Amino acid sequence: MAKLGKRTRSIREAVSGAENLSVEEAVSLVKGNAKAKFDETIEIAMNLGVDPRHADQMVRGTVTLPNGTGKTVRVAVFARGAKAEEAQAAGADVVGAEDLMEQVQGGNINFDRCIATPDMMPIVGRLGKILGPRNLMPNPKIGTVTMDVKEAVEAAKGGQVQFKAEKAGVIHAGVGKASFDEGKLAENIRAFVEAVGKARPSGAKGTYMKQVFLTSTMGAGVSVDVANATGN
Repeated sequence: MAKLGKRTRSIREAVSGAENLSVEEAVSLVKGNAKAKFDETIEIAMNLGVDPRHADQMVRGTVTLPNGTGKTVRVAVFARGAKAEEAQAAGADVVGAEDLMEQVQGGNINFDRCIATPDMMPIVGRLGKILGPRNLMPNPKIGTVTMDVKEAVEAAKGGQVQFKAEKAGVIHAGVGKASFDEGKLAENIRAFVEAVGKARPSGAKGTYMKQVFLTSTMGAGVSVDVANATGN
């Protein structure tokens, strides 16, 4: 077994035995252990009682965090004419149609969020095998296929977070930066948990939220009391 470094041992010792903490306690502990030379992302992971392989148990949605994510989001928009101009005015980083499709097909994907107007979907559809695995495929259910390009771009730039359950029923996302005030991180976490709660699918049976964990990019995870996180 590889020998753990001094920093790793220190972090693990700091969170040893820390289980089922309140959101505020977890934030304080995780933030205090985020000692990398860069501003670490505070991440949440939720284990849900769903099987996303069944359509009626898929969990996905968006939430605008009250204090933003602290991350600069690069937005691409597939649009033409007036809608392309609207996207550019709203702050989109990349705007195009067939030309943007060719860029993506060539492996030039310099964006974190992809938005499209409905008339662009025949073009965007050709990129499913490229954008899908990267969770970048526009989808009307989460507001990324829309005629309201301005609102979609501003939401993406302003702290909107997308979430989607993976095969094991796990959802994870960044909910802020270690440099954030503890109170603001707690607000973001509760907003995220609330959004996931509202996205409970009709096919979910039994316990929906099983476990909640909080960690930083280079830190160790701590478990959060589900009832405290949901306010129940």
